[in-house]
Amino acid sequence: QYPAPGQPELAGEVAGLLHAAGLPAELDAQRPFDHGAWVPLSLMYPRADIPVVQVSLPSHLGPALQTRVGRALAGLRAQGVLLIGSGSITHNLGELDWRAGPETITPWAREFRDWIVDKLQAGNDAALDDYRRQAPNAARNHPSDEHLLPLYFARGAGGTFGIVHQGFALGALGMDIYRFD
Repeated sequence: QYPAPGQPELAGEVAGLLHAAGLPAELDAQRPFDHGAWVPLSLMYPRADIPVVQVSLPSHLGPALQTRVGRALAGLRAQGVLLIGSGSITHNLGELDWRAGPETITPWAREFRDWIVDKLQAGNDAALDDYRRQAPNAARNHPSDEHLLPLYFARGAGGTFGIVHQGFALGALGMDIYRFD
């Protein structure tokens, strides 16, 4: 449970911005917070004393759409709205080593993470959007897209890419934190 209050006015503004960008949006006041929202927020704001508006991203439509969503909402930053894309740079739970310490990184996970970081630093949108075909070990790191796609939202909403933290857990679970200023 993460009992943060909502902010219906902001939710309405988000829907309006998405519609203005040609992106469909529906409001759902009953939908509970996804673990991608409440896990990082519970660490950042443990008292749940900030208003939260969760935006669900349609994962079946790929990276380019997530970037468009981020761009449509980027102007909210000027209003003091914190935009967070919460996912994972690598996410294959079936290949985790439950005995691995933080110093253990599987080569295929490191190669993928390093490729993504290189393309983010270079601003190579075309390669990032086509990561499934171009990135080393893409399917192994992300059997499905939904845990990587929030990165594209954050990239679209932000500016210059920066690395706040890099690390792995259980050998192959990337625990990186990126920032787009």
